[in-house]
Amino acid sequence: MEQKDENLWQVAKKRAHFKRHLFKYVIINLFLWAIWYFTDGYRESENGIPWPAWVTLGWGIGIAFSYYEAYHSYKDSSAEREYEKLKREQQNKTS
Repeated sequence: MEQKDENLWQVAKKRAHFKRHLFKYVIINLFLWAIWYFTDGYRESENGIPWPAWVTLGWGIGIAFSYYEAYHSYKDSSAEREYEKLKREQQNKTS
């Protein structure tokens, strides 16, 4: 059995989680917008903003963060940089 690279495994898990999250977001938001549309909500918008827009916007912000974490944060790991910095500092003290 092949040994997994732990960093790549973590990235793969984050990306799989994002894809599941995105699928749920799309399906549930389509359902909410359909409810709004078929209950004549499109005619009753008092303030001009349909109520499903708040769900779509709020959850969409979460999706954006999830996307960034899955596809961009591994490239710019501040924890990895800090670890390397501390490692260099420790080596400089001992030499």
